[in-house]
Amino acid sequence: MNKEVFFETIKCDDYEVYNLEFHNKRVANTIAMNLNLQEYIYPINSELLRCKLVYDDSGILDVKYFPYKKKEIKTFKLIYDNNIDYSKKYFDRSELDELYEKKESCDEIIIIKNDLLSDTSIANIAIYYENMWITPKLPLLYGTTRARLLEERVIIEKDITVEMLKKSTKLALMNAMIDFDEIKDYSFFS
Repeated sequence: MNKEVFFETIKCDDYEVYNLEFHNKRVANTIAMNLNLQEYIYPINSELLRCKLVYDDSGILDVKYFPYKKKEIKTFKLIYDNNIDYSKKYFDRSELDELYEKKESCDEIIIIKNDLLSDTSIANIAIYYENMWITPKLPLLYGTTRARLLEERVIIEKDITVEMLKKSTKLALMNAMIDFDEIKDYSFFS
């Protein structure tokens, strides 16, 4: 039997580990087992690090640290795919990678599933629409930063159409490494 393998990307900066409560919850939801991730994460230096913690339903398989540099994103290619499934943070990202290859000269993709916004290849998305920050009700992946911001009521869930995206006045990406990153001067291509 081929075991499913998953991973978490966890921000470490100045020896501090971020958003661990939400990473613990996602791991527990993914494998129906509680693991205290704090027992496995020991930042190797004080730099901004991306901790990649690999696990399956038997426990933690690997923990690695990488220096982190934020990717500059200004242009988005809208990619339509109704079949993609990335409901868990699978180690195998080949489905996402295939969609990302269709970005042409753009920096990133926005995946449209069943005519609604879902995610980019690396982050959840939020738009500022009708005086509020909204995020897709059905993202590809229920991200840890997204979960925290929903709990804090910084963002709310709604179905988001491409028309709403085009009428929005601001856009932000959210993930463990960039938190809530509002992007200035962005553009979309179909």
